[in-house]
Amino acid sequence: MEELEDPTERLKETLEAAEEKKEHWTLYVALSTAIIAVLAAIAGMLGNHHANEAMLEQVKSSDQWAYYQSKSIKAELAASTAQLFTAMGKPLPPDNVAKMEQYKTDKEEIKKKADELEKEADEHMNIHVIFSRSVTFFQIAISISAVSILTRRKMLWYGSMLLAAAGAVFFALALIAH
Repeated sequence: MEELEDPTERLKETLEAAEEKKEHWTLYVALSTAIIAVLAAIAGMLGNHHANEAMLEQVKSSDQWAYYQSKSIKAELAASTAQLFTAMGKPLPPDNVAKMEQYKTDKEEIKKKADELEKEADEHMNIHVIFSRSVTFFQIAISISAVSILTRRKMLWYGSMLLAAAGAVFFALALIAH
């Protein structure tokens, strides 16, 4: 009677043969690609955070400019009232001059705050742009790493590592600017 062959033994032999043919650099490609993907995700998250902060600061700045406009309108009304009273030869209400001075002071403070908020929004947007550049380099590096595996060309992987290094430089610059 014929002895049955153990199917797991044949599978084990096939796997050992495949392992001998395996190019070990592909394991490094997989590991480096995973690390690059994590860095891209972190850079994307931080970049989005700064984009959101830029938008919030810009909205606050717009609110301040609207407030500035309302103070300007009130100041113009007080000045018009003063002109009318003067044209009619009547004395100005005592609080009118004080209101005009207060509006002027308020407008200066509001303008200063609006300018500061605009500056903060610009800073956040600049950091967002740097993180975005980092993400772009990381994504291109990941794509080229995949192509290097498919084509079995180690030089492509080296190129992807250079691109990943460029992405890491932008990542570091964004963290420093943070």
